[in-house]
Amino acid sequence: MQVDDTDRRLLRLLQASPTISTADLAVQAGMTVAPCWRRLEKLKTAGVLKGKRVVVDMRALGYGVQVFLRINLDKTAPNAFAEFLAAARDIAEVDTIQTLLGRVDIRMDVLARDLAHYQDIYKGKILALPHIADIEALMLVSEVKNTEALPL
Repeated sequence: MQVDDTDRRLLRLLQASPTISTADLAVQAGMTVAPCWRRLEKLKTAGVLKGKRVVVDMRALGYGVQVFLRINLDKTAPNAFAEFLAAARDIAEVDTIQTLLGRVDIRMDVLARDLAHYQDIYKGKILALPHIADIEALMLVSEVKNTEALPL
């Protein structure tokens, strides 16, 4: 799909205010409601606009610790990635799992209430995952910038 300047303007406005009504979006974009709605539908159908999400503040729910794990797997084991990923998906405190190309195979984000809770997760669940050859933990100290908005 070819995205033009009007589409980019709509996407910028939606990123800034995801709950905006189509009517208000149209006004801010300088267009009428019907063409605005058609463009949004076209963006949805093309898979450019995937939907809206709710973002929950982890600290407000008592999760005060976030740890990023960099994991290397024993790649000599058959199905190491598939078995590791299947088991890691079942850990509720694992927020994100990403496979990487480079010196690190897997990056995972783990959420915990406090350090004691993290230690329980690490010892009882993370270290029990199959095919881990090496693991490095990086604890979040402060978040300087966190945005999912694209520079449109």
